[in-house]
Amino acid sequence: SLPPGGWAFEFDNDVYPDTDDTAEAVLALRRSGLPDAAEPIGRAVRWLAGMASRDGGFGAFDADNTRELCTRLPFCDFGAVIDPPSADVTAHVVEALAKEGHARTAVVKRAVVWLLKAQEADGSWFGRWGANHVYGTGSAVPALIAAGVRPGKPAIRRAVAWLEEHQNDDGGWGEDLRSYDDPAWIGRGASTPSQTAWALLALLAAGERSAAVDGGVRWLVDHQRPDGNWDEEHFTGTGFPGDFYINYHLYRLVFPISALGRYVAASNEVRES
Repeated sequence: SLPPGGWAFEFDNDVYPDTDDTAEAVLALRRSGLPDAAEPIGRAVRWLAGMASRDGGFGAFDADNTRELCTRLPFCDFGAVIDPPSADVTAHVVEALAKEGHARTAVVKRAVVWLLKAQEADGSWFGRWGANHVYGTGSAVPALIAAGVRPGKPAIRRAVAWLEEHQNDDGGWGEDLRSYDDPAWIGRGASTPSQTAWALLALLAAGERSAAVDGGVRWLVDHQRPDGNWDEEHFTGTGFPGDFYINYHLYRLVFPISALGRYVAASNEVRES
């Protein structure tokens, strides 16, 4: 059996961790510099590696939970009883494992292959736990770069082109939740802080220093409140696509700060070179 080592999505849950939150916890702990972080990171890395599905991808809570027979039961009115691998979760696990020095392992290599196969024909990735293709693409590109995929590779260039094509005239990015049901809304919607940040994180990871990046940064700067936070009227968290969505209040703060921080760091690197 797989030794425990994950973190859960919610408070007071000590028995059902998920790979998505565990990957983000690893990324946070490795940046903390705390000397006692090595042991929990090691346990988490082992647990994450053991949660890969047979096809190479990662679901959020289970491995290989893909049998659709249970969705045909009379009392099951949506497909959320299964947990197939998704691009956003797989990407977060890949990024965490790669940054912990495991980019060349079989687990990460298979997950990278899974991600590349999961890319949509238009260059984006579907977002299972965040709205929607902006989230999926904003997760996949940094993960692939962390795993050693070169910024010039076709998959990355197609993703960059998709993001730039779907940037709003005001400089930000947004994607309406209707995109889960109506393809006409994919990549379209009013600009939001979290979705603008997701797009920026992908573009910056791909090495972009373009007008699109500058426009997104300007949008975030111009829309920051005097108290340092951002307003976000639209929900950008996904519970079950087509059924319910979530307003994560920290999304509007955490992701813009991350994107702006990486923009500043990238700008400093350019000056120093």
